[in-house]
Amino acid sequence: MNTTPSSESLDRGPARNGAAPHRRRASWRVIDIVIASVLAVVCGVIFWIWSNAVSPATQTATVGFPPLSGLIGGGWLIAGVVGGLVIRKPGAAIYCEMVAAVIEALLGTHYSAGVLLSGAIQGIGAELVFAALLYRRFGLPTALLSGAVSGLFMGISEVFMYYAFWEPRYQVVYVVCAVVSGLLIAGFLAWALMRALISTGVLGSVAAGRDARQMRRRA
Repeated sequence: MNTTPSSESLDRGPARNGAAPHRRRASWRVIDIVIASVLAVVCGVIFWIWSNAVSPATQTATVGFPPLSGLIGGGWLIAGVVGGLVIRKPGAAIYCEMVAAVIEALLGTHYSAGVLLSGAIQGIGAELVFAALLYRRFGLPTALLSGAVSGLFMGISEVFMYYAFWEPRYQVVYVVCAVVSGLLIAGFLAWALMRALISTGVLGSVAAGRDARQMRRRA
């Protein structure tokens, strides 16, 4: 008997009948807040490294064609996607992205408090995908789409906030690069991280771990 949940199995939450199970699943518990906060803090440190080491190096490397810097944007989007995949409750993507942005701001970045606005916008982008799927699908396609939409929100908002002086073709290329980066860096890596954490058992108390256990029982 195969006891390893497949990618397709992990792409669905457990079946729910009636309104009561839905309310139970939508409500946050203390453990959900704790796990989401831990994930967000770790991602916040990644954000800080991305802002202070990866971003400057990339800007230097892309000085000949600045819009290509959008290809690293996914590093600032992973918190929202992984939060949605792991907690699987309304608000998880926004919460994790915002807390991660706060951590980045506290650690210090040349983007200053602007990271808080960016975190809110990017978190909303990631959250919209989970909401559109009614918080019932959490596999690779969902992760990729969430990362891509978050990247779209990031690209468009940053064009308005930072790159309004660019000519239109530069702006379009930047947004496309941000979407690709969100899909690959935030989407795929967040999904891979969720799978890895599930395999260790550390997510046993939250929705991602419970869903995986249910799928193993059905296998």
